[in-house]
Amino acid sequence: MDIGTIAGLGLAVCAIVGSTLMDGGSINALFSPSALVLVIGGTVGVTIISNGLQPVLGLPKLLAQTLRSRAYDPQATIDRLVQLAQKARREGLLSLESEIADIDDQFLARGLQMVVDGSDIEAVRSVLETDIAFMERRHSAGFTIFETAGGYAPTMGIIGTVMGLIHVLTSLADPGRLGAAIASAFLATFYGISTANVFWLPIASQLKAKTQRETDERALCLEGILSIQSGDNPSTVRDKLAVFLPPSVVAKGGAGGGEGGPGEAAAQAGGSGG
Repeated sequence: MDIGTIAGLGLAVCAIVGSTLMDGGSINALFSPSALVLVIGGTVGVTIISNGLQPVLGLPKLLAQTLRSRAYDPQATIDRLVQLAQKARREGLLSLESEIADIDDQFLARGLQMVVDGSDIEAVRSVLETDIAFMERRHSAGFTIFETAGGYAPTMGIIGTVMGLIHVLTSLADPGRLGAAIASAFLATFYGISTANVFWLPIASQLKAKTQRETDERALCLEGILSIQSGDNPSTVRDKLAVFLPPSVVAKGGAGGGEGGPGEAAAQAGGSGG
């Protein structure tokens, strides 16, 4: 589980509520069922109009992805690819078939299987690059929903505030209720801005970051697979793939000789989404 997401959301909510209490306000003053229904319902409604019903119905699945954390360790991946290159140089490309069943990464396993099957190097490159492109497109459809909702939420809040102020203006005969009515009207704007900047947009940014990490991981595997197919020396494979490591790791020799170093690279990288 990605503790950072839960901790960050909790900290943001506590900061908002805490600042209200510090100013002498009350939590009840921040609660307005009608404004909440308008902002949340309206935001989801216009997001459905923009993206379609089926993608929006997939929001729970996307939210679950933000709570999952998968280690992205480029150093360990490089070490694995170098080992495969060593075996291919010693025993031939067909010897890699026995390794494929032990590989959890479907992208890497698929690429190696194409190599073992004797596919042309350009065909391998084309298929795997297309795989990466469509993975990015699928993920983009997910975080675009959250970006769309984040853009509409403040506007729905303003609409709620305008509606509330219209109601206030129809109740001028009762001055004693004006203050509470105006405050209630502005809660819609508060809900719109806060949900956009505490929930919708941060979730979109996180999904974007996870997509980028997965893209980098697949690009690393792609270069390693093509190097193995080309028959490159294992040390050459390691040098080629070192560009995917953070500069600080390369400077310390993290991509250098031996099979060690994966823990250090993992410290430089976060989780990756599926």
